[in-house]
Amino acid sequence: MLKPLNEHVILKKETPEKKTKSGIILTSKDQESPTMAKVIAVGPGNNDYKMTVKKGDMVVFKSYATTDIEYQGESYLILKENDILAIVEGE
Repeated sequence: MLKPLNEHVILKKETPEKKTKSGIILTSKDQESPTMAKVIAVGPGNNDYKMTVKKGDMVVFKSYATTDIEYQGESYLILKENDILAIVEGE
């Protein structure tokens, strides 16, 4: 498994829905790239920085700030926690 260091977080992108909740089918043109992902692992932080997100959180992040990697056939994103904009609550 990947273990993030310092203030880094490992994310896994969620697959965008091909259909809206009301049943409208979206074409690939209608779908925006997802900027939401699930937190898979969280680094320990450091003495000056306490981590806010935790494993299992759904987050919104700056998509240009990620390092994309493939590990054991799965795609992951690595970024610093300060590039996460929000935690999605209540889903």
